[in-house]
Amino acid sequence: MEYKTIIFQIEDALATLTFNRPKALNAISIELLKEFSYILDEIAANETIRVLVLTGSGEKAFVAGADITELAKLNALQAKNFSAQGQRTINKLQNLSIPVIAAVNGYALGGGTEIALASDFIYASDNAVFGLPEITLGLIPGFGGTQRLSRLIGLNRAKEMIFTGKMIKADEAQTIGMVNKVCLPDKLWEEAIKTAKIIAGKGAVSLRAAKQVINNGVNADLITGCQMETDAFALCMASEDAYEGTHAFLAKRSPKFKGRLFYT
Repeated sequence: MEYKTIIFQIEDALATLTFNRPKALNAISIELLKEFSYILDEIAANETIRVLVLTGSGEKAFVAGADITELAKLNALQAKNFSAQGQRTINKLQNLSIPVIAAVNGYALGGGTEIALASDFIYASDNAVFGLPEITLGLIPGFGGTQRLSRLIGLNRAKEMIFTGKMIKADEAQTIGMVNKVCLPDKLWEEAIKTAKIIAGKGAVSLRAAKQVINNGVNADLITGCQMETDAFALCMASEDAYEGTHAFLAKRSPKFKGRLFYT
């Protein structure tokens, strides 16, 4: 399928998705949101993909928020539907069974920060800027930002950013735990892809199990989370990847994971 607002590519076990509305700083239009949702369904159904990298077209922006020319025309009911659609889509991103890296190049504001927050971790160029400035429009974040930001950086810091509409640069975002790594702009993609390839070389079963246990366990008590880990560990042990990994170690060679979820 051909997309108008997104560039989507798959190479071996690595998928890349580029938000592609550079003239609008990759702002989230209704069309982009629909295409993003459709692609996430496609990724979820493709068992050969082991990692996804997100970025924005051009050097100025990852995603500079919602398209205000569309947003300003919405009535209350339409706004509720837009928020609900955005949340469903970003929930799909967070709930993907594979790891997701956000490579943030430039402005990630509003929905851009919310997409990055729903990724598993963030690499940013040193000119990246994060923020949830909806308060300056008389609004609040609508795609999960009030919930995910506070869980990641703490309640008080999240309140300060959301109440003031404050924007922060990549180095501060790294200091408060939003960003894993800050890179020079011309090195960002290289670093993100290098890490993605390392992840893609791991076993499909264990990658999916690790993400599921981490995401589900964070909202559970420690005993319950550890039980989830035990169950997932046992399921991994029954996989072809575990057989290959353990036997490769004993044979003193590098494992050759085939990426299959089941024996064939």
